[in-house]
Amino acid sequence: MYYIGIDLGTSAVKLLLMEGSGKIANVVSKEYPLYFPHPGWSEQKPEDWYEQTIAGMGELLEGFDAGQVAGISFGGQMHGLVILDAQDEVIRPAILWNDGRTSVENDYLNQVIGKERLSSYTANISFTGFTASKILWVKKNEPENFARIAKIMLPKDYLAYKLTGVHCTDVSDASGMLLFDVKNRCWSKEMCEICSVRQEQLAKVFESYETVGTVLPQLAAKLGLGEGVKVAAGAGDNAAAAVGTGTVGEGMCNISLGTSGTIFISSKQFGVDKNNALHAFAHADGHYHLMGCMLCAASCNKWWMDDILGTQDYQKEQEAITKLGDNHVYFLPYLMGERSPHNDPDARGTFIGMTMDTTRADMTQAVLEGVAFALRDSFEVAKSLGIRIERTKICGGGAKSLLWKKIIANVMNIKVDVIESEEGPGLGGAMLAAVACGEYASVEEAAQKIVRVVDTVEPEKELAEKYEARYQKFKQIYPAVRELFTRIQ
Repeated sequence: MYYIGIDLGTSAVKLLLMEGSGKIANVVSKEYPLYFPHPGWSEQKPEDWYEQTIAGMGELLEGFDAGQVAGISFGGQMHGLVILDAQDEVIRPAILWNDGRTSVENDYLNQVIGKERLSSYTANISFTGFTASKILWVKKNEPENFARIAKIMLPKDYLAYKLTGVHCTDVSDASGMLLFDVKNRCWSKEMCEICSVRQEQLAKVFESYETVGTVLPQLAAKLGLGEGVKVAAGAGDNAAAAVGTGTVGEGMCNISLGTSGTIFISSKQFGVDKNNALHAFAHADGHYHLMGCMLCAASCNKWWMDDILGTQDYQKEQEAITKLGDNHVYFLPYLMGERSPHNDPDARGTFIGMTMDTTRADMTQAVLEGVAFALRDSFEVAKSLGIRIERTKICGGGAKSLLWKKIIANVMNIKVDVIESEEGPGLGGAMLAAVACGEYASVEEAAQKIVRVVDTVEPEKELAEKYEARYQKFKQIYPAVRELFTRIQ
């Protein structure tokens, strides 16, 4: 049998066809527009997601027996606000995870409602990208749209609805809304009241590997699928990527170098960082995880290469980097503000330390190192909680760079395991579909049998020591310039 994983990303939807053994049979990617109606705002049209997903699914199944597809599931960009009216029509473009418009609402939640109350209700505090603050923004700024809301959804859940007719979500994605009681895996009545949300406006919550419904007959016929193809709830992109990299169970770690960057630590026990610098979310394996998220990771390198240097030859630019650990230039990778651990929507990208002998390669190296240093900020929070991490998996577009993996290994001073497949969220989605269909008894069993480590990048003592000294300088830069960011907005 075949299983389809749908990775609904910020720039494209990637569809993956997996055999029951875990072998990847085909991958297709379809892009769609991203809109910036105001500086710091970020939106997409849910209709574009669905249109490109269906087009991509047709391409994905070309040359394969579509009748052998048993299940479909998802990994999806988190925190986005999709609102539907009583006829299940989209009311306005989705407000995305990296949208920075809700600073007023974010401050209201954290300062007026209070971080302590928020954490007691949801295990988290408010971050600008979280869904609850977006709901409050719509209520204040678009009251006519707010009055029309019949259903509040997350991006991948809109696709699940279009495939099955069922309004659903999963525990991992719901965790990032600030409407969800993470510990008890249910909607928070208190947060619904705070955000003027009725529980009937929210979707039914499933575990990520549970079946929510089957593909609608008319759509199945259009795609050539058999009857009764199961659709599993799926997971937020980082939880799905963790499944796809085998980061399930107790004390496993994954670093994702995608549009955003994350450090993801799985746990069988519920736990909260007392300062809420890390997110405490439910995991797709039925347990929990801690996660630090930076808003710009591989997207920093893409911005630097495409928009500033004007080149598509990323490899050539990295070949010019020859002095790891000795760069005098630093880069703060806060092009869209920052989440973990600073929670500062006003933060901005910053180069510092340039001199007359600074080279193009120095600047490129600083971008790669800045992302690694910023990830280490969250890593340090995890260590302060007594969590010991000696190795990590890695995934995302940035993980294709051997140089960047070497920088990560030495900045963190841990082993970086490279897996056979770099299709994190898409593979994770397909694995969740396979569990829903009974191909595997559990998510952990699927991970054990499917995910294979093919290489390990180990830290080098001398280089790790150099990066330790550089990180100690890096972490002083943001506190020194933080007030400037507010003044220049």
